[in-house]
Amino acid sequence: MSLYGWVILLSFAGPFALSFDRKVAFYKEWRYVFTAALIVAVPFLIWDEFFTRWGVWGFNPTYLLKIYIGQLPLEEVLFFVVIPYNFIFILKVIEAYFPDRNKNTKRIAPIFAFVFLGSSILWLILHSENYYTTLATFLSAVLTLLLRNRHWYQDFMWAYLLCLIPFFIVNGILTGAATPEPIVWYSEAHLIGWRMISIPFEDLYYNYALLLPLTWMYFSLKNRKEKLNSVLKN
Repeated sequence: MSLYGWVILLSFAGPFALSFDRKVAFYKEWRYVFTAALIVAVPFLIWDEFFTRWGVWGFNPTYLLKIYIGQLPLEEVLFFVVIPYNFIFILKVIEAYFPDRNKNTKRIAPIFAFVFLGSSILWLILHSENYYTTLATFLSAVLTLLLRNRHWYQDFMWAYLLCLIPFFIVNGILTGAATPEPIVWYSEAHLIGWRMISIPFEDLYYNYALLLPLTWMYFSLKNRKEKLNSVLKN
């Protein structure tokens, strides 16, 4: 097993094991979660493929199984299944264990959206020459404008903030915080240059741009199925 493979496996192990918790019963959501993850993964894998070809980022073969799909290692492809799974799991845990979470915090989500929207536009204007900065912040801005008023956005906010804990652990390992060389490297020519330990600042926006449409797709699929079941029962 490669180091990148271990990172993916261990990231998945905890949420998978806890998916059978009675209160969360996350296993019942799998069909929506995996469908949403696969739909969202397609454009992100295309983005990943092109940026790898262009040298915006790349992967250290020392830490890989050396099984590739195009230019992408297998571990990177699995990343787009495991991370979405883990994120929706966190969101469902919040729903199950904190039913009163939004009673007195309704004003926080608009502020959160404003911060992401405003900062995305700012970095987009100041660093439009950087491929990674430009695309990550552009998508974050557009998606925030489109989805910030959805009924689930506040739950998305809590899940995103909570997932920053595993984000710093996993991305820290991937970007070299615990290894002599990074598993995933980035071209400094396409970054603002700020690092959170070893993690590029842009990764905050990349994850946001990945997880926001994932959440939208998950709830869309689930709501559509529930409406269909309701119609069939009547």
